[in-house]
Amino acid sequence: MRKDRILRGLLIGRKGKVALAKPRLALLRALLASKSGATLVEFALVAPAFFALIVAIFQTAFLFLAEQGLQTSADAAARLLLTGQTTTNAYTAAQFKTAACTTLPPFLSCSRLYIDVSTASSFSAATLGAPTITYDSSGNVTNSFNYTTGSSGQIIVLRMIYLWPTLTGPLGFSLVTTGKNQHLVLATAVIKAERY
Repeated sequence: MRKDRILRGLLIGRKGKVALAKPRLALLRALLASKSGATLVEFALVAPAFFALIVAIFQTAFLFLAEQGLQTSADAAARLLLTGQTTTNAYTAAQFKTAACTTLPPFLSCSRLYIDVSTASSFSAATLGAPTITYDSSGNVTNSFNYTTGSSGQIIVLRMIYLWPTLTGPLGFSLVTTGKNQHLVLATAVIKAERY
C-alpha cells in the first residue's frame, strides 16, 4: 500500500489530477512486474564482452596459423641453404626470396615477406631476435636485410619476417606490434651447412 501511495504521488500531475495518474500507475506496475525483457537486457550487457572474446579467439587462432605456416616455410627454405643449393647455383637475394615464397601457405602473401640470411661464428653467437621495423613517410619498410649464404660447413641463420595485418578488436583487444596495424611474425632456422 505504501508503495502505491509513493508511486501515485510521483505520477500525479502538477495540479493534483489523479485521473491521469491511474493509467500511468497501472503501466508502471506492469513494467515492474514483467520479466519478458530480462533476457534481452542481460544479453545487451554481456554482448560486447562476448563479441570481443569471439574476435580475440579468431584473431589469435589466425595468427598462430600464420606463425606455423611461416615456420614450415622457413624450414623448407633453410634446406636450400643447408644443402648449398643457394651457393652452388649463385642465388641472389631476390631468387632466394622467390624460392622461399613457393613454400608459403596460400594465405600468406610474398609481398609482406622479408628475409634475412646471415652467418654466425657459433650457435650461441647467432642473432635470433626480431628486428625493429622502420618505415618511411609513405609507410614503406626501410630496413635493409642481410643476404650472406655462407659456405660449406658454416653456421647460417635464416630469419623470415612477415608483417601480418591485424585489426584492433572491440574493447581494446590488439595484436599490433609494429606500425600500420601489423603484427611481426618471425620464423627462424639456424643450421650448419653440409659439406658440399
